[in-house]
Amino acid sequence: MSGTGQRSRVVTRTARPDDLPAVLALVRQHRVEAHAEGVLTGQTPGAAAAAGFRRLLADPGHRVVLAVLPGACAPHPGAGSAGEVVVGLAVLGLDPLSALLGVPQVTVDNLVVHRDHRRRGAGAALLAAAADHAESVGADHVVAAVGGHEAERQRFFARMGFAPLTTRRIVPRETLVRSLAVWQRGGVPVPRRPVPRRRPLPRVLPGLEAAAEA
Repeated sequence: MSGTGQRSRVVTRTARPDDLPAVLALVRQHRVEAHAEGVLTGQTPGAAAAAGFRRLLADPGHRVVLAVLPGACAPHPGAGSAGEVVVGLAVLGLDPLSALLGVPQVTVDNLVVHRDHRRRGAGAALLAAAADHAESVGADHVVAAVGGHEAERQRFFARMGFAPLTTRRIVPRETLVRSLAVWQRGGVPVPRRPVPRRRPLPRVLPGLEAAAEA
């Protein structure tokens, strides 16, 4: 992920509908790096993802933030003029359960920085936007979603002061249905694992057998 360079030119702004191609490109990169199931099956963000992000952009409960490099002719940082380069993305939200419990927490999902623009301040800029959003909604904590196998993201968030909170697991619906069916029949749903093959015992040469019996 990005570093915290003090001279970074990266700024952040809220995504607009015409940013959809850049958003989907970053989502695709995030899925690949997170080893999401959609990528493993060859699926790409298509019409459904595009429609979903259009709804997300219009959802008052979420904020899609982009990290951008302003164009050389931008009248001011973040203006989004021609020549601007989108280098990162984060989806900010407010955890509904935390709000109901009176301890609102801002969530950071799908934080991704383009692989060609890392260690230049984009990740820090996105987290700064999350901190500003948390202050605006009265949240004292920011919670980020990171895959357990995403070592680079884990290190980045750790450097920014994030501590482990919980472990979330995912299961395909069909697998869960099968496991529940086995459990209802009184069985124990145990994932199938390959049985380790036993190595054959070495053969003893006839001369050694005779010596052993002597």
